[in-house]
Amino acid sequence: MEKIKVLVVDDSAMVRKILSSELSKTKEIQVIDTAPDPYIARDKIVKLKPDIVLLDIEMPRMDGLTFLRKLMKYYPIRVIIVSSVAENGSETALKSLEYGALEVVAKPSVSYSVNDMIEQLIEKILAVSKIPNWKVGIKENKKEVDSYSQKKKLSLIKTTNKIIAIGASTGGTEALREILQKMPPSAPPIIIVQHMPQHFTKSFAQRLNQICAIEVKEAEDKEILSPGKALIAPGNMHMELRRSGAVYYVQLHNGPMVYHQRPSVDILFNSVAKYAGRNAIGVILTGMGKDGAAGLLNMKNEGAYTIAQDEKSCVVFGMPKEAIEMGAANKIVSLNYIVDDIIEYLGT
Repeated sequence: MEKIKVLVVDDSAMVRKILSSELSKTKEIQVIDTAPDPYIARDKIVKLKPDIVLLDIEMPRMDGLTFLRKLMKYYPIRVIIVSSVAENGSETALKSLEYGALEVVAKPSVSYSVNDMIEQLIEKILAVSKIPNWKVGIKENKKEVDSYSQKKKLSLIKTTNKIIAIGASTGGTEALREILQKMPPSAPPIIIVQHMPQHFTKSFAQRLNQICAIEVKEAEDKEILSPGKALIAPGNMHMELRRSGAVYYVQLHNGPMVYHQRPSVDILFNSVAKYAGRNAIGVILTGMGKDGAAGLLNMKNEGAYTIAQDEKSCVVFGMPKEAIEMGAANKIVSLNYIVDDIIEYLGT
């Protein structure tokens, strides 16, 4: 089996040494070279043709974000951002996902060790390496959405007792943007788990809130669900659905990781199956691993309508594939038509 060829781009000699040494201990990964800045990296990318580039954002001569945009325009390649700016979920790090980066990993800090970083990086490198080349590049950020779902928005008015639960991982930030931008103001309450680093979810929700007709925000503990609002689970916190009489709300907690993830899609979906049952719609989107598959099956068994994103429109066909193979999906749908399918279901 060929090893995954990785190029490390970072202005810190220590970071380059640590990443090269630690990642090379994994038999599937080969760090073929390093570069201290984007100009040297550009030449090495063309010459060595790595499978994946690990890219810092804060660098001399040219910042990583500018380099990323140029790279995706002229030489699309799989990129994972490894940067200290990821620790606080900065706007710059979030923009890297819009500009074509596939994952973001924070450098070690007081609350985040080198071992934590290496473990995450290995997992993400193995997953990202499976993404086809044609799925790599800058995704168009559409401000205007002309959708069948927008024309049918009135059909949602009578569905306020419904709840939509969505789970996503790698590639999910863009998939969620497309889905939430199409949701009309009368949409049922939406609860979301997107695998993201701590602090990122708040910035991510704020950006979505600026471009969506519905309200999008990072969830708070005991927050009540309401129509026209989407709640995103905070990074490093599990989110579960709860019910008190006719009122639905979310509960946040710092429980054990599930499939190396916190928040976990399975934990959300299992709680939705228990407390919403047939009043729920479950959607599992692009992402590596199997988190959410068993939970989606549980939702389906409790009478919920369940959707899995199809392989062609997924960045990583991992989580939906697991769900489909388990028989957890009522329907397999392309990303472009998921909202239309939800509205059609709600109108029946």
